[in-house]
Amino acid sequence: MKLLKDILYKVNIVSVIGSTDLNFNKIEFNSRSISKNDLFIAIKGNDLDGNFYISQAIDNGAKIILCESSPKIIVKGISYVIIKDSRQSLAIISSNFYNNPSSKLKLIGITGTNGKTTTSTLMHQLFMLLNNKVGLISTNKILINKKVLQSTHTTPDPLNLNRILSMMVEEGVEYCFMEVSSHAIDQHRIYGLNFDIGLFTNLSHDHLDYHKSFKEYRDVKKAFINSLSKNSFAIINADDKNGAYMTQNTKAKVYKYALKSSSDFSLKILEKDFNGMKLLINGNEVWSKLIGEFNAYNILATYSLAKIFEYSDELILNKISSLISADGRFERILQNNNKNIGIIDYAHSPDSVQKILETLNELKNKEESLITVIGCGGDRDKAKRPLMGKIAASLSNKVIFTSDNPRFEDPKLIIDQMESGVEQKDVYKISRIIDRKEAIEFACQIAKDDDVILVAGKGHEKYQIKGSVKFEFDDKKILTKSLKTNN
Repeated sequence: MKLLKDILYKVNIVSVIGSTDLNFNKIEFNSRSISKNDLFIAIKGNDLDGNFYISQAIDNGAKIILCESSPKIIVKGISYVIIKDSRQSLAIISSNFYNNPSSKLKLIGITGTNGKTTTSTLMHQLFMLLNNKVGLISTNKILINKKVLQSTHTTPDPLNLNRILSMMVEEGVEYCFMEVSSHAIDQHRIYGLNFDIGLFTNLSHDHLDYHKSFKEYRDVKKAFINSLSKNSFAIINADDKNGAYMTQNTKAKVYKYALKSSSDFSLKILEKDFNGMKLLINGNEVWSKLIGEFNAYNILATYSLAKIFEYSDELILNKISSLISADGRFERILQNNNKNIGIIDYAHSPDSVQKILETLNELKNKEESLITVIGCGGDRDKAKRPLMGKIAASLSNKVIFTSDNPRFEDPKLIIDQMESGVEQKDVYKISRIIDRKEAIEFACQIAKDDDVILVAGKGHEKYQIKGSVKFEFDDKKILTKSLKTNN
């Protein structure tokens, strides 16, 4: 059990009603999860306000309440701590409750629009191959050494995040690689954590349903780099036009990586095909199984990190050739008779869709067609839909617009919005098939020998969301079966 006064260290407290010299069992921000002698912190979210559930929390056994304003009814025997900011406070008390685990390992945060999952996964693989005990917190999964935990968010809530970090410390983890989403920064999920390194990959149009403007989205990302201490390092993609802006106010020591600009760490692609790339990294040749310029950036970011931790080129480059991409990120599905190449990718922003299509067009022969199956998620950024439709139609020989995760929107209307961006010269390329399984099957049916089929948008996801219900759905399984059936 913990003492209330001990976990309030660094919390911005307005006032206290009752004693802080109290033991309690655990912290909860969901009143339904409260049991006897728990602490309940009332969080005001986008959909629900925890302040409305204080009475329920008390009825369920809470004896300590943290909230931003004093409740109208004060229950005798309950301690109330009035705080300035409930989200920041949750992050602080969670860290204190788990004995500040982020200060007991090397914590590396990766932020940006694209590349977070692949880069963090590559770093995890590399540092494991370098015989370290490592942890990973990513969109795809959470790993504590080789132990797998389920991942539900790119960056977990502060309570779960600190619990996971504490488990890593207990397991002797030395390095933890963590994706840092813009939502997590804005909602203070990572507030107060001790990052040794912050890495910025790139920035493009995404999540504007949440952030409202690109400037707001950019500045939220920048806030993470700004928060790094003078003892930390910032690793920045110098080829991204926002890279220099990201480091304007940081106290961290800055390192740059780039393929096209002056930088501390550089890379050149010497050869490339569907089997991988021959790279020149800081003057050293190495082969990678990964494909595409965007993956060259991910590899270089990984190399840069290892160099900052003072590993030798010999050790790093020897292991880079063994690295494989994250699930659902430019994942190839190649049948034995090589009739068609299938690609599964998570690309769901205009920039990521453009980059993967450009890469595929560079790799395929002119005689081969590129067939793209793509949709856009419902209840998300609508402004990107016509952009994605335009890009997909422009850079594909044939494109099938279909459902992604429609959620509470009509998938037909989502497709209408995607199609509205298509240029007149590309309209003939379009097919509309709302059912995603049928769309993938149709792509395989119309593919001729050696054509390339890209299924974009869902990547590693094993479900499709319609309304509030998650249905089992796996792009990889469906594409694999369809390719086999039509080969």
